[in-house]
Amino acid sequence: MTQPLISVVIPFWNEEKRIARAIKCIQDQTYTNLEIIIVDDGATDTSRSIAEEIAKNDPRITVLSCPINSGARKNWRGYDINSGCVARAYGFSIAKGEWITTQDADDSSLLNRIEVQYNLALRHNATMVCVEWQQPLEKVAGKKLNVDLLFREKGEDAFLVRPDVITPLSNENLGLLMRLPFHRFIPFPFKWFPYTRTLFYGKQTMFIGADNSMLFHRKVIEQGVNFRRRNERQWGVPSGRGSGRDFVMNVTYTFKNTWTLRLPLYLWDVRTPNPTTPTYENYLIT
Repeated sequence: MTQPLISVVIPFWNEEKRIARAIKCIQDQTYTNLEIIIVDDGATDTSRSIAEEIAKNDPRITVLSCPINSGARKNWRGYDINSGCVARAYGFSIAKGEWITTQDADDSSLLNRIEVQYNLALRHNATMVCVEWQQPLEKVAGKKLNVDLLFREKGEDAFLVRPDVITPLSNENLGLLMRLPFHRFIPFPFKWFPYTRTLFYGKQTMFIGADNSMLFHRKVIEQGVNFRRRNERQWGVPSGRGSGRDFVMNVTYTFKNTWTLRLPLYLWDVRTPNPTTPTYENYLIT
């Protein structure tokens, strides 16, 4: 059976030290029918030349410049409020795959992440599949997670979070005033003001799963759900970032068919380990 094309969008901005790792983990995925769209979000270092050199030897890779002005990257507190949201949205808009996923240029993935997500989406007729994350330590680099063995030993239901659990999160985190079309004209600081916050952001509970490595069907983009600028987001975070959170919550709210696999297939380059998910070191394979 022919594998459908999956598009992988990798936005980057000044990631010369980590972008090669991010691209390689996608090149080496066990799911091979990939379109790899690398989007330059205005980098001023050597990131682009690194990506272009890699692309010379892999016809699946295209390196593009984001033609849309991303606007201010940081707010007055120094937080990156863009976080590649414009570049990611642009990549999605030109993706040709039946399914679409992302890879941040400063992170990486276990080598069977996309295959596991796709198989799960197919098995459960899911619109979007999210996974969990762990740190990209040397012991996990270039490895796969033996998901089949984990399922045989513990059962798939031990790791699977279904739409009936996830969908209510998108409802309870959408405040009354954020449901109205004029919310985008209200300044973000006012939305996040302590006395008005619940009217816009509801309970502010966590999403289940990583919001930077989701696999979703292309109908999501075709029906107008995409990454948004800060003041258009309906599910933000206090820092003003939250573009990924807004996207996965929006997909969940719109399609009510999001599934999360609580296994750490994504490698997020942060200082502290994931406190909610074991690393399953004994189930890593080459």
